Amino acid sequence: MRVAEFDGTRLHFRVDGDLTGAPVLFINSLGTDLRLWDPILPFLPAGLRIIRYDKRGHGLSDAPPAPYSMGTLVRDAEQLLDMLDVRDAMVVGLSIGGMIAQGLAVKRLDLVRALVLSNTGAKIATREIWDTRIDTARRDGVAALAQGTMERWFSREFLDRPELALWQNMFEQTSLDGFTGCSAAIRGTDFYTPTSGLRLPTLGIGGSEDGGTPPDLVRETVDLIPGSRFELIRRAGHLPCVERPETYAAMLTDFFTETGHV
Repeated sequence: MRVAEFDGTRLHFRVDGDLTGAPVLFINSLGTDLRLWDPILPFLPAGLRIIRYDKRGHGLSDAPPAPYSMGTLVRDAEQLLDMLDVRDAMVVGLSIGGMIAQGLAVKRLDLVRALVLSNTGAKIATREIWDTRIDTARRDGVAALAQGTMERWFSREFLDRPELALWQNMFEQTSLDGFTGCSAAIRGTDFYTPTSGLRLPTLGIGGSEDGGTPPDLVRETVDLIPGSRFELIRRAGHLPCVERPETYAAMLTDFFTETGHV
């Protein structure tokens, strides 16, 4: 385990693979930590420098008082790559991670060679939806949102599998400040205009049964970037890297190859 401290907040991160290889930064979703990417790691090609971290308020990172701004979350990713002396990274972001990836590319294109925007949007849900979730978490705890979240996140097939308990536990263990802080960041973000100004290779990935960021939202977002393409993973929900890891990793590998990143 490694820890970096930025602006008084300690972030847990790890680097795997070839330490001299092409860098790939993975940014996870709300209510998960860097273990979100564990299922796909065995299926990724050799020669990659794989960088993962726990967003503030998640996993083993600090949970400063909520709310957080999207600018702060982008700054965390920016400072981590600067600390590691990384340039021209492939950035793979899922859900809020995809929003952070968009913001990072807009702010620091020198850090980002290409984007994978997975199960995300330039804007996700409405202010009223996020207000309700934040209020519920503050009143009843993050666990009160777990059942509804699992139903939005996963396909009907996966909801009957024993592994569901692992992801529900991870969600329920998210700190209150982490959940409400990042929810507030999503609530306040609309990247339609800045993302439409991006010009870099971009792959969008959606899950056919995603109740959080439906495929049409992902497609609409990546269509803002000229030359992008969209791929749909069938029989998968909001976390296709969990439900269909081989398929997900194959899509990443093809994109890495197309962009000369492996």
